[in-house]
Amino acid sequence: MDSPKLKNIATLEGHLERVWNVAWNPTGTLLATAGADKTIRIWGLEDEQWVCKTVLSDGHQRTIRSVSWSPCGNMLASASFDGTVCIWDKRSGEFQCTSTLEGHENEVKCVVWSVSGALLSTCSRDKSVWVWDVLDDGEEFECASVLHHHTQDVKCVRWHPTENLLASASYDDTVKIYKEDDDDWTACASLEGHESTVWSIAFDSTGERLASCSADKTVKIWRSYKPGNEQGVPTPSSDPVWKCVCTLSGQHNRPIYDINWSASGAIATAGGDDIIRIFRETPGCDAHQPTFDLVWEQPKAHESDVNCVTWNPKNSSMLASCSDDCKVKIWNFS
Repeated sequence: MDSPKLKNIATLEGHLERVWNVAWNPTGTLLATAGADKTIRIWGLEDEQWVCKTVLSDGHQRTIRSVSWSPCGNMLASASFDGTVCIWDKRSGEFQCTSTLEGHENEVKCVVWSVSGALLSTCSRDKSVWVWDVLDDGEEFECASVLHHHTQDVKCVRWHPTENLLASASYDDTVKIYKEDDDDWTACASLEGHESTVWSIAFDSTGERLASCSADKTVKIWRSYKPGNEQGVPTPSSDPVWKCVCTLSGQHNRPIYDINWSASGAIATAGGDDIIRIFRETPGCDAHQPTFDLVWEQPKAHESDVNCVTWNPKNSSMLASCSDDCKVKIWNFS
């Protein structure tokens, strides 16, 4: 059987400045992109061609850094360097900015919905992570907790795929894990091992493992061990312990800006060397000491830094990427 290859199937142009983030809607039929030109573009297929269906341009005053779809697919959240988060609702037919969330003291770097849709999380250059309650079917948003466990700029937040657990990555070289505890949120784990900024994180489909990527040019795979685990990993409290079980080094020569784990188990990375790389777990390896093989490397995937890669949630062979070159690309990996 031939090894899978990454093939560019569409290049989407329209953003006037660097594109920071791409996000598939839950059905994998629409792609939202966010840029330094202060706009969000919504792309979809028409007559087998990817076209821009909508441009959202009246929500933010500065660069839009992150976008995230609600699990129902009817709302989109956007985070901006202007310190705000906008909620866009299309239930009336067209996307309308129905809420603006304020409170961060500086640039908001990331926004993400929980799997249930009942929670939203944001993080910022102000070193904080916020958890928001989504009330009245998305009509209102209320701050549930402000978490100050990082000592530097927080780059990324990600929700666990099945539980109300939250992870964050920071310029302070660490990853934090949070849980809800007595109507508040607390940090229950600190993942330390990277030697520079942790730019992005991604859970696998089970939520038992977390991948992190860093300016130290490595990827780390962390595994959760619950109390009483068969491997004998000590758990000082009732909370799971996250242990680094694998470090991928030597493949990247510049900072790694993003990482994404597909439902089929492929890990995509992207960064400052303009390359997209895809890794797969070595068949038959020890799950508690796994190894990962580099199965594809795409040089010059973009003409400049690749800021984001994300797998389509319904088609695990489809990947989207975006770059400082102002372009968005869609790839097929098969």
